[in-house]
Amino acid sequence: MKSVLVILFLTLFYNAQAQQRTVSGKVTDSNNATIPGASILKKGTTTGTSADASGKYTLSVGPNDVLVFSFIGYKTQEVTVGSRSIIDVSLETDVNELREVVVTALGIQREEKSLGYAIGKVAGPEFTKVARENFLTAMQGKVAGVTINETGGAGSTINVVIRGAKSLSNDNQPLYVVDGVPMFNSANNVGGFGSGNSTVDYGNAISDIDPESIESVSVLKGASATALYGSRASNGVMLITTKKAKDGQGMKVSVSTNNTFDVPQRYLGVQKQYGGYVVSTPEQNGGSQIMSPLISPFGLGAELDKGYYAIQWNSPLDANGKPIPIELKSYPNNVKNFLRDYGFTTTNSVQVTNGGKMVNTRIGVTSMKNKGLIPNTDLNRNNLSLSLSSKLTEKLTVSTDINYVNSFAKNRASGDRGTNPLQWAYVTPAYVNIMDLKDYNIGQGNTIKNLLPGDSNNPWMLANDVNNSFNRNQIFGNIMATYNFSSKLSLMARMTVDKLDELRESKIGQGYSQEPKNGSYGISNSNNFERNNDALLSYKDKFGDFDVNISAGGNVRYSKSSNVSNSAKTGAGLIIPNLYTLSNISNTALNYSSARYEKQVNSVYGTANIAWKEAIYLDLTARNDWSSTLPAANRSFFYPSASLSVLINEFIPMNHVDMLKVRGGVARTGYDTDPYRLLQVYANGGNWGEAIMLNKQSGLLNPNLKPEQITSQEYGVEAKMFGGRVRFDGTYYIMNDRKQIFPVPLAPSTGATTININAGLLQSRGVELMIGGTPIKTADWNWDLNLNFTKNQTKILELADGIPYVEPWNQANVANRGYVKGATLPDGSKADGLLGNLYTRKTLRVTDKESPYYGYPIIPGNPKTGNFSDDPELTNSNIYSKTGNYNPKFIMGLQSSLTWKGFTLGMTFDWRHGGQFVSQTFRYMNDDMLTQYWADKTVTPGVAGGPSDALRDWVVKNASTLITPERVYPIGGPTPATGGFPESSNMPFPGNMDGVFYPGVFGEMGADGRFTLYQENLGNPGTIFEPWGASNLWSVGSYAVFDADYLKLREISLSYDLPRAWVKKAKMDNAYIGIYSRNIMVWTKKGFGVDPERAFQPSGSGLFQGVERYNVSPWIVPVGFKVGFTF
Repeated sequence: MKSVLVILFLTLFYNAQAQQRTVSGKVTDSNNATIPGASILKKGTTTGTSADASGKYTLSVGPNDVLVFSFIGYKTQEVTVGSRSIIDVSLETDVNELREVVVTALGIQREEKSLGYAIGKVAGPEFTKVARENFLTAMQGKVAGVTINETGGAGSTINVVIRGAKSLSNDNQPLYVVDGVPMFNSANNVGGFGSGNSTVDYGNAISDIDPESIESVSVLKGASATALYGSRASNGVMLITTKKAKDGQGMKVSVSTNNTFDVPQRYLGVQKQYGGYVVSTPEQNGGSQIMSPLISPFGLGAELDKGYYAIQWNSPLDANGKPIPIELKSYPNNVKNFLRDYGFTTTNSVQVTNGGKMVNTRIGVTSMKNKGLIPNTDLNRNNLSLSLSSKLTEKLTVSTDINYVNSFAKNRASGDRGTNPLQWAYVTPAYVNIMDLKDYNIGQGNTIKNLLPGDSNNPWMLANDVNNSFNRNQIFGNIMATYNFSSKLSLMARMTVDKLDELRESKIGQGYSQEPKNGSYGISNSNNFERNNDALLSYKDKFGDFDVNISAGGNVRYSKSSNVSNSAKTGAGLIIPNLYTLSNISNTALNYSSARYEKQVNSVYGTANIAWKEAIYLDLTARNDWSSTLPAANRSFFYPSASLSVLINEFIPMNHVDMLKVRGGVARTGYDTDPYRLLQVYANGGNWGEAIMLNKQSGLLNPNLKPEQITSQEYGVEAKMFGGRVRFDGTYYIMNDRKQIFPVPLAPSTGATTININAGLLQSRGVELMIGGTPIKTADWNWDLNLNFTKNQTKILELADGIPYVEPWNQANVANRGYVKGATLPDGSKADGLLGNLYTRKTLRVTDKESPYYGYPIIPGNPKTGNFSDDPELTNSNIYSKTGNYNPKFIMGLQSSLTWKGFTLGMTFDWRHGGQFVSQTFRYMNDDMLTQYWADKTVTPGVAGGPSDALRDWVVKNASTLITPERVYPIGGPTPATGGFPESSNMPFPGNMDGVFYPGVFGEMGADGRFTLYQENLGNPGTIFEPWGASNLWSVGSYAVFDADYLKLREISLSYDLPRAWVKKAKMDNAYIGIYSRNIMVWTKKGFGVDPERAFQPSGSGLFQGVERYNVSPWIVPVGFKVGFTF
């Protein structure tokens, strides 16, 4: 019996094997181009394969099997195997498949063709093909209408503005929503503890999201798209969808590693040919035998490498204990030697997904570690994510997404002047070898080796003994249930939570010059929490040619925040050095502050989407909010919107046109305010002995505030042609922002300085264009190009009565002022009303066009009395005139992706055209005479010697280049070779000169305000000199204004997907390797050498749009590689 069964089994097995055979073939499209990745499945099974990079496939089949060929954008085709061994298939383009699905407000998925407004989108691979510490920088230049500026290295704050800055009071940052969770985000640049302007950038929390976990990002730009999110979405919304497991996917494990080397390529232009002003009188530092010269300022002094000798800080002592002069040599690589050779970031990620019939699960773990270029700086981040969905019954599905992020650093370097070690490395005079300062502790560590006396600081000490640490923990997520009553009616209920806690500590060592009493210490603890409960009832049905989707729901948002901060008062110091605790600060020296707020917004909303024959789409939305931060009479505000989308191609047949859509929409949204801005309270005024003082607020609050009102119109055209190979999207929009909440000044007699009011009308107009195409698409080649263009202008059309302008900031003697369009300016011109205008007080000049001195600057002094200033400097008028505007005229981005077989070469370009910025770095470093810009701008007279008629004639002859509308150039220099003139008698070196004069005239101002009785100061006998320096430019704001244009090769990457045959042998689904680089090239207009992008940081954080502050980091070109695989 057993033998019979064995024979029967072998017979059946042989027959089965005889019927099984291998078929092969190629999958192409209607143009005979191959379709790599096309799916080939046996119908009714999960057995199948995918076409390789050449469109070829092989599969084991039986004669009765039916093969199902499919790919996105093409019609599915079924083929019976029969007796064939070669089956080639040509798939037809499916126009319906070209209709992309995007995520819109409230997480609702919609076909893109149905939308009556513009929406930007970035797919997941864009966030991972080039490794980045945060996902936002991966979007730079890739979405029209979105400006993204990074303000520093890893972990720094990212500034995102959608459709231009349009508010006078808020930071213009968008709302971020991750899997339905509205995220807490703020521009987290904060002032450090202690003195010295020690601003520290701890970064904003949204940057902590793991790029490896992102499936896609949708950018909702206009009010029509964002109205359902209410007041907090007035600046736009970024909807982030994370990766999920898919039904029937089975278990997959993905592993990737990224390693990036931050290589410094170009340093700030600092002159190396002159040292500090060295005099022969040494000073002892802290009782040690370390000798310090008197230097004032840092970059003015003898020429180096000329054989001059002087007593220096490290001069040896003779037998009598007196310092011996040594040669003044230059050390041009001080900054380079101070920094690490390169920064390094490694990111490792593991993602596990399991997709079944009833339960889908995804778990992701990512770890990022960064070591910065500045010694003793670091950043670490760990991400853990869980996504779980379960179909409990045929009608009920529940899901949850939970994310945990821990970011921490032992030290974040200060980005300001005070305790910024890199700034002090630049300030180190060129004759000092910075490596000689590295072992800075003298004796028992109570004395610090400084290169300069007074307020100077050793950069090595600042890097190691001034530490700004932080530890940020954030957990956010949702739990959601969806119940389908029928195929037409469903109910979604959801709760989301975002909890963010952050601890910061600043430890300032005793060697810091501004904290001489044993250093300083400060600690702060902030806690933020937000909970949203929402529900949405949805109904969909078809009535003849009409498809109707109606939804109604509500939301309750509750948020609270608190902050407690303790630190030593400026200069008060610690009781015991190097003991960083609050108990080591005396009671009278302790600064304490705390804040706490709560806010609740209740909302109801609804939406109706009506489609006719899938050709015309009408969207209607409505929302009403009740905000606790507004007075009871005004806290209810309503947001309606309507948009229309019409597909022209559905009415008029067009060859090769897949879609031609016109769209338009109108909407109204609003904006409330922060808590506790209605009623006056007393503030903590510090201590008076043991007593606590209370202060009245300087600004009056307004108990009758109303919500801001924003109305918008948006019109656009979209087209897709030739199977999606040519794409176009154009948008024009107008936004009117009324009743903005901002402070206006009050008369001193009121006892207050400002009061918050509702006033003003700002109007933004803009154009967004996107052009995309696939010019090459063959069996082996594919080339995609995408170009986007953005132009936006915001104008002030109204302000409050009696308020001539608003001034968001005034920095470096440059005022950012907003005048109402058409208003008469102080200089007599008419205001254009543009938001972002920069005004400076111009140099006082001769305005009489009949005068031979027309246009010459007027220098202080009275020619009638002979009373002249000993240091005649350029004089500013009291009249502000427009110098520029920090907004660009337009921004463009270009992305290219070229694929050949398994290789893909990607490139991204950014172009910003127009606009200006103010450089505080230039202003301070030029004042210290450290910039190469200063050295290069030295004007060499054509006549040697002192004042003479010949020198005067040379100045007059060259007046058109020496005296321009923008600049007045000083004449002279620090050496005879540069035309220098001796101004003082105590210059210790024979070649050292310090005299300079500004070409101009002295004049007496009459009662009518006109200047008369001009007397020349043009190099003629009697010309008055002053010490060569830049302090005379300190008050001339226009000298620190530079053009903000740039063109950047933002990123370049080369990746390779390993052949499928190789991968299968290794029992993997896919594997890839890649190399990449960022910030490869940059072109800017002639200026100081600072990256203009660093000037556009979030406002409301001590930093301002259009102001660059002490960004002395070198230009860094990250270079890295990535390896990943899935099995």
